[in-house]
Amino acid sequence: MRRRGAFLALAVAETLSISGTRLSTIAIPWLVLTTTGDPVLTGSVALLEMLPYVIAKALGGPLIDRIGPKPIAIICDIASVIIVGLIPLLHLLGVLTMPVLLPIVFMMGVLRGPSDAAKQSMVPDVAEISAVPLERVTGVVGVIERLASTVGAAGAGALIALIGPSQALAVNAVTFALAAVVVGLGLPAIRRPAKVAAPTSYARDLGEGWTFLRRDAVLVSIVIMVATTNLLDQAYAAVLIPVWTQASGHGPELLGGLFAVFSAFSMLGAGIAASIGERLPRLTVYTVAFLLTGFPRFMVFIVDVPLVAVFAMLAVAGFSSGFINPILATVTFERIPKPLIGRVTSLYSALCWALIPFGGLVGGALVSGFGLPAALLATGLAYLVATLFPLALKSFRAFDRRIAITG
Repeated sequence: MRRRGAFLALAVAETLSISGTRLSTIAIPWLVLTTTGDPVLTGSVALLEMLPYVIAKALGGPLIDRIGPKPIAIICDIASVIIVGLIPLLHLLGVLTMPVLLPIVFMMGVLRGPSDAAKQSMVPDVAEISAVPLERVTGVVGVIERLASTVGAAGAGALIALIGPSQALAVNAVTFALAAVVVGLGLPAIRRPAKVAAPTSYARDLGEGWTFLRRDAVLVSIVIMVATTNLLDQAYAAVLIPVWTQASGHGPELLGGLFAVFSAFSMLGAGIAASIGERLPRLTVYTVAFLLTGFPRFMVFIVDVPLVAVFAMLAVAGFSSGFINPILATVTFERIPKPLIGRVTSLYSALCWALIPFGGLVGGALVSGFGLPAALLATGLAYLVATLFPLALKSFRAFDRRIAITG
């Protein structure tokens, strides 16, 4: 029961956190876009949240290794309740202006970064406690991520339409509170053995994580590819698709539905990856999945097709995407010694997210300068180039070599 309890607690905490985050990633851009009508400002607000997220995530790694991931996750989630809760409160008071919203969005990013990194770093420990293959745990985590994204996206569209984007964020605050409770009650305190007996400084711990990461060619190659596609995904999600939805005469219900369909089928793909992931040829599946997930998903919004065709394309892209993160997570955790998991995974994840803060700006600038169809074409072609990296970089060939996790 203890083994099952730890895995269940991580699953529930991830579901709550990701559901709330998905809600905010739809509600905040929609709030700015409908209030100002400015796609560049919409992208700028996304930048203001994601840039501190990336920096805080990178810098939080040594603290996760020293203090433990559990207290970091709890503290950040509790603080997030207060920060996110300010948006609906200030809206009720009639004082929620853009200058007031911007610092709140900034603090949301600061707190979400270490919280997400802490939960992510618990995965190999939970796999060990549960006596389950790492591929299966990362696959189930992928299912959870997609399930939470589906529920969050669908719920976000309905809530925004019903009560407005600012008040919908009250639900986001509740999900953070519940996540803190679940982590506090359901997960054991995870303390990893120190790599050296002598005490070290924070800067030295951070540098050790960076040194390990930059010397691993596989992890560096992943960072280059994923950072590029994340930039384009953020332009797509924060600006291009909201602008397409609004320009097509639809509301937030359709916007939430588009993301929900993608996430729902992604959950199905991740479920298959969880059940048979240890038997799949990693590199082949990873490459094909990325090719189906990227370019077609952008192109379908350029051509004049019925909504049913748009949803069908998103279903195919979503299903394919479900295989990607479980493979990436397994390869990553296999290559990092346990004493370094917190600092290396935090840096690795932060670098993969490093370009996301600029995705909204890129999307807004392309739409303002060249129009929506040209913006979708440019980002789609760039995505296609990025998805060919596994065929061009030799380091990706190490994907299929399974490595035992070191202590």
